[in-house]
Amino acid sequence: MLEENSKAPEFELDGSDGRKHTLSEFKGKYLILYFYPKDDTPGCTTEAKGFNSDIKKIRDMGAEVVGISKDDIKSHGKFCSKYGLSFLLLSDPDSKTIKAYGAYGDRGIFGVGTLRNTYIIGKDGRIAKAYTKVKPNGHSAEVIDFLSNVSK
Repeated sequence: MLEENSKAPEFELDGSDGRKHTLSEFKGKYLILYFYPKDDTPGCTTEAKGFNSDIKKIRDMGAEVVGISKDDIKSHGKFCSKYGLSFLLLSDPDSKTIKAYGAYGDRGIFGVGTLRNTYIIGKDGRIAKAYTKVKPNGHSAEVIDFLSNVSK
């Protein structure tokens, strides 16, 4: 896990919009970078739908949401279409970025893989807040609460 105030690792990953994306393109706004195990599974769907229903409020606070998993772009596309997700999902098939952010490890009965971690990256490219072992239900509300306190 990355410590708060540490520099967020750069990445270059394919997005659900068909383009490559880097961390630096989000500079100047808050970035909610959330890592999740797998598209269209119960917990991951709950988390994604939560962010999606709060996306306007999050964007109005000067932030953007981006999800990262090992799933490929085709899977991300189906997931976005099925649930009408209006934010970017990035594909990290070799888990390089997932590991760089410390979001890879023992998932108990599910084996080793992507952990459900979220990092709020500040406008300066540093980790403003780190959430580990995220509970999907209500997580977007936690993020909004944090953003409302830092944006005052």
